[in-house]
Amino acid sequence: MNILHRGFDRLELSIEANIPPELFEYLDPIREEAEDARESRAVSYGGAEFDLLPHGVQGYRFILQSGPLPVTWFFKKPNARDPWGIRIVVGSLMLATRGLGYVRTHIANTLERLGVRYGPRQVSIGRTDFCVDILAPEFELTPENFVIHSHSNRADHLTPEDHRLSNGKSGRFTSVTVGKMPGRQVTIYDKRLEVTDKRKPIWWELWNETRKAEGLPPLDPKDRSESRIWRVEVRAGKRIMKDRWGITTWEDFDAKFGDVIAEAFEKIRYCEPDPTDSNRARWPNHEIWDIAKVDADEDLTEMRSHVGASAVKEVHKADQIKMILALTLGNCTTLAALEGVENDDLQGYMQDMGERLRMEIQADPERAANKLSKAKERYRFVG
Repeated sequence: MNILHRGFDRLELSIEANIPPELFEYLDPIREEAEDARESRAVSYGGAEFDLLPHGVQGYRFILQSGPLPVTWFFKKPNARDPWGIRIVVGSLMLATRGLGYVRTHIANTLERLGVRYGPRQVSIGRTDFCVDILAPEFELTPENFVIHSHSNRADHLTPEDHRLSNGKSGRFTSVTVGKMPGRQVTIYDKRLEVTDKRKPIWWELWNETRKAEGLPPLDPKDRSESRIWRVEVRAGKRIMKDRWGITTWEDFDAKFGDVIAEAFEKIRYCEPDPTDSNRARWPNHEIWDIAKVDADEDLTEMRSHVGASAVKEVHKADQIKMILALTLGNCTTLAALEGVENDDLQGYMQDMGERLRMEIQADPERAANKLSKAKERYRFVG
């Protein structure tokens, strides 16, 4: 077993501030236009670029996304009686490739570009996830091996019998989650399976960058028996961050978050059962748990991969091209079937398809140019 990645996987925070009136006046008509068209619109303000979604959510008038390392920004309509007007959710790729220190600077710089003014005590961190990816081809997940530490209590963690979720596939367990949000959750799951099922090829680049730095050969995504990767993840919600540890601001976070993670690995443990000892609290940690657990004094803020944003763009772009080519081939083959094409004539039919498409463009070049422009806009963060 060895570690392929360690770092933050999700960050949610709120800002006690409203967007300035000028930004609202700029966004609102574009939001109306996006809603009517039922599609996102590209927006640029103060040098920052986003996709403005055609809908809001839970009182937030605007949802903006920036890429190719996704950050989602939620803005309310300015209201003096509701000062908490901004929410920010940072996804895994930004945190994995750039680290938490960069993310904090990026958030501050972006809000400054948007004209938002706030102080350090006006930041409230609502949720933080920390993960460790471990190459462990021989590991088999057993839900019963989770043990809640004897020092735990029901105010911190509910019993595993009540709040342990297990998911299986093909006769084996692929994930176990202990705890409930917005408190604390600890989970182990088959990250390789998730990356494969949800088409996240960039993670192979991240993992193989670690392998390269250690002088090891790259993992082969097709070789399941030698590339099974398990993620151990701690999710700290508001009830743990704020109510138990008093963490709201970045200053609080820097001082205490290492303790939050270290405590989670102590109070919830994945163990190696001892058949001679009926007291589960004395069972030793499983090797995967000792590899994953975090020292409270360890600096977590700069943990990241060294894969650059350009590599993320290229991998995402290649994956999109591969998917769209497959869809195009499937659609053309279906069209051939509807038009009665036989198997021996299929290659010639495909060759003629290019000319048919050219004639479609020639018949309405303005419509074709408009579609091309919209496609470029939609994929501008990776194109």
